[in-house]
Amino acid sequence: MKTHLLLPARFEMEDFNEIEKFIHDYAKQNSDGFTISIILENDSIILQKTTKGKVAAYAETQDSFDLDGLKICLSHALKNGLTIGGWLDDTDNRFYFDSVKVFESELEAVSFGLQQNQIAIFDLDELKEIRL
Repeated sequence: MKTHLLLPARFEMEDFNEIEKFIHDYAKQNSDGFTISIILENDSIILQKTTKGKVAAYAETQDSFDLDGLKICLSHALKNGLTIGGWLDDTDNRFYFDSVKVFESELEAVSFGLQQNQIAIFDLDELKEIRL
């Protein structure tokens, strides 16, 4: 029987491969989309589900998919917004990952999204895509 992965989850800082595997497996269980905050606490990393705000992706992690893309996004997120998102694209059956930034304001998220050449942002409060 497969275990359903739950957040929050805590990892030691040096367990980077375990963190990647956890997020990859979590993505498979949440293929319709997810957003995870990365909390740095002492020598630990805590992964916490993000449920509020407007999410815009960084251009640097555009077109990152599957495990290789996840590694790029996780590395970027640890140096930038400390948040990662992902979803399964039904058209090509690939998991896409992004290093993302979360905003309270839709206006700020839209502005950041446009600066990052994104075609959309995601509103976690309303669970809807906002085209730019």
